[in-house]
Amino acid sequence: MRKGLKIVLLLALFGLLVLIRVFENSLFYDPFLMFFKNDYLYIDSPRREVFKLTAFTSLRFLMNTLISLGILYVLFRDKGIVRFSAIVYGISFLVLIALYLYFVINPRQEDYYLFFNIRRFLIQPLLLLLLIPAFYYYKQHQ
Repeated sequence: MRKGLKIVLLLALFGLLVLIRVFENSLFYDPFLMFFKNDYLYIDSPRREVFKLTAFTSLRFLMNTLISLGILYVLFRDKGIVRFSAIVYGISFLVLIALYLYFVINPRQEDYYLFFNIRRFLIQPLLLLLLIPAFYYYKQHQ
């Protein structure tokens, strides 16, 4: 792949991740967006529809995952890396969504900080930030 095309594709894919973040309020149902922007350690959990919240959180994770896999493919041009990353994303989703549901169904103030961080891994492409340097290191030492 030519360097210019690679840069354009990467900018477009990262731009999509930014757009998901910028339009999160209008794209996704998430009462926790405002909750965590406030002094959440001292207030009660917001009212929420568990199924709708889980569906939109899953959709956001899926969108971030597909874009992240695209970024990894453009960066490394290795289907093995993309396949391995897809497995990592799948296992991470199963573990994180189970924990997320526990905290959504059983909200306790002393668990808000842990819930905030689990939720962050579901709604933001943090795994991408971990995988890029890991695969770069792997490629350098291969």
